[in-house]
Amino acid sequence: MLCSPLVTVRTVAFVVKPESEEARGLAAELSEMLAARGIRVVREGEDSFADADLCVVAGGDGTLIHAAALVGGAEVPIFGINAGGQLGFLTEIPRDRARELLTAALAGRCPVERRGKLRARVLRRGETLVDAEVLNDAVIHRGALPQMVELVTRVDGAPVGSLRADGVIVATPTGSTAYSLAANGPVVYPTLDAVLVNPICPHMLTQRPLVVPSRCCTEIEVAAAGGEVQLSLDGRTAASLRAGDRVRIERAAHHCMLIKNPDLDFFSILREKLRWSER
Repeated sequence: MLCSPLVTVRTVAFVVKPESEEARGLAAELSEMLAARGIRVVREGEDSFADADLCVVAGGDGTLIHAAALVGGAEVPIFGINAGGQLGFLTEIPRDRARELLTAALAGRCPVERRGKLRARVLRRGETLVDAEVLNDAVIHRGALPQMVELVTRVDGAPVGSLRADGVIVATPTGSTAYSLAANGPVVYPTLDAVLVNPICPHMLTQRPLVVPSRCCTEIEVAAAGGEVQLSLDGRTAASLRAGDRVRIERAAHHCMLIKNPDLDFFSILREKLRWSER
């Protein structure tokens, strides 16, 4: 975890949850503060976020994931403010301390954490249909019809097995507290160098979540599909899959840089979000 002053901040990009009046108001307040310091502010759609020195998010975890996609391969530090009422797994900054902690972050008094991402590619008959990076997960799942799909999983070319299920989630440690958690997957410490492969409602109870090193290449082939099969990347539909298609997932070349709340740790977030230690 890094804890050094940010590079000279000349440009700050803002990503705001559009339907939240509170988030928009908070962004306007912080924009005025930054402008008073001579810092240029850009908003979504105005300029390339890859050129920003810092990205400020006002919203929730979904807004932050969207911001991570906007900055792309540029490892721009992201300052995530939770503009709702509850602490987020990713948006750790409470709105009532946003000004205070943003000032601290600019002075290097907030730690910055590197989070691993995954690169997902869809291969069909030698052609690459999709090539994208994700922060949370890549999910292969059945469509609207209640029919199972049959998937064949390989890790570094070695057969893991055939799976009949509603689908499978391939998640980063960051994504272990998202969809994978709802599918009975384990909580994985967010900076661990690993990838989680978690079946969704498998036909066989012996098929359990698998954790592999992030250096491995996980490949999932659609062996049979009774209906529509979809690939979703960080919650957004990316492709419709056919029998024979392969989804190849490996460690991405880039990371997501999250500015942390210095008064929180991962376990305090789990206790609050998951009600650990409560009866």
